[in-house]
Amino acid sequence: MPAPTFKRDTLKGRKIRKAIGEANVAEAVCEITPGCEVYGLTMGKWSLVDLIEHCLRATGPADVMISTWTAAGADIGFANALLKNGSIRSMRFVVDASFQIRQPAYCAALRDAFGDSAIRVTENHAKFVTIKNESWNLVLRGSMNLNENRRLESFEISDCPAMMDWLTETIDALFEKQKDTFDKSRHDRRELFGVEWSEDGASQDDGKYFDPSPLGVDLRRAGLSYD
Repeated sequence: MPAPTFKRDTLKGRKIRKAIGEANVAEAVCEITPGCEVYGLTMGKWSLVDLIEHCLRATGPADVMISTWTAAGADIGFANALLKNGSIRSMRFVVDASFQIRQPAYCAALRDAFGDSAIRVTENHAKFVTIKNESWNLVLRGSMNLNENRRLESFEISDCPAMMDWLTETIDALFEKQKDTFDKSRHDRRELFGVEWSEDGASQDDGKYFDPSPLGVDLRRAGLSYD
């Protein structure tokens, strides 16, 4: 995997949007411009897919990658519609290992819509999106999953080639290592997690703390240790 952190100088002209009262994504985000850096808060009146669609109106057809903890059926269907109408040229997903257990129907819908080759499963709570074509390198970060959630949410949009390259390299490495992602058990994925994401490729030996059952917990949070 690439280095675990990406660092850059703060961009000039960053815009902070107080989007809490806006009813739709266009009012909240406003125009997407080359080199933009936009940060805002919203009450969840619109979803991550709405934000992606708004950005695609500016970029034109692009390749999209979504990292999410969970997803809902309506948003999966909407994302698939964007792929079918040509707004999205290609689509990839990184989802959390618990997604199959928590939302089996939605996981099945995701696999049916995009195919197993477009999805990778890991211990994942990162929420970000990349939207890339010949002219744009949009990276979206924030608290939103791929579902509608009427809570305070944050979002950030950056047109940043360096950040795009770093995230793309990271996700490409995960896709290469986990071609058989749905053939692995939750226990196997947890054992591989430290190997996949460590800088030196060595296990972090954290598996001894995890209960691999569907309702398993990290024993360190319970104040227990095997040491």
